[in-house]
Amino acid sequence: MKKVILAILFPAIATAQCTETSSKAFQNQLNKEYADEKESPLKKEDLAHFKALDFFEVNMNYCVEAHLVETPKEKPFAMKTSGARTPMYVKYGELHFTLDGKKCKLNLYRNIELSKKEQFKNHLFLPFTDLTSGVESYGGGRYIDLEATDKETMTIDFNQAYNPYCAYNEGYSCPIPPKENDLPVEIKAGVKKFHD
Repeated sequence: MKKVILAILFPAIATAQCTETSSKAFQNQLNKEYADEKESPLKKEDLAHFKALDFFEVNMNYCVEAHLVETPKEKPFAMKTSGARTPMYVKYGELHFTLDGKKCKLNLYRNIELSKKEQFKNHLFLPFTDLTSGVESYGGGRYIDLEATDKETMTIDFNQAYNPYCAYNEGYSCPIPPKENDLPVEIKAGVKKFHD
């Protein structure tokens, strides 16, 4: 039976600022959680010799300021996952930015059930794939957690991109990034694919 995993995993370390310090803190916190057998998604045999996740070098070129276009009239939809579970999401808006000289767009989502909880009411989910997916990074894509804002811009720190739990353990059911969130660039930032 597939385990249920929420899309939003690390709200405590999401940050509106984009600095090398905040990115390093994110990596340290992630490693700490993965080393903790109570929190880790790793299989027992992998956890036994786990030392740290493999990250791309922190690179502030992958910290971008995106223009946010909210889409308030979107209808909820069932997001596909790696299992049978189909959690309900709604498109919150579009993030428009330029990276490596290319215009990019990512759709930003809100988990409907999760947003009913006080601590997650402002939480937004940014799943994506890019040209490193299946090569240097996990083929099923990566996630970034963001917070709703009343501003017209939003900072995306790709150094804080992390893998879904199913990258480490097929017993989890994880959201699959929609096709429209496939970036035409390499995102050499964040967590790399897991090597046993």
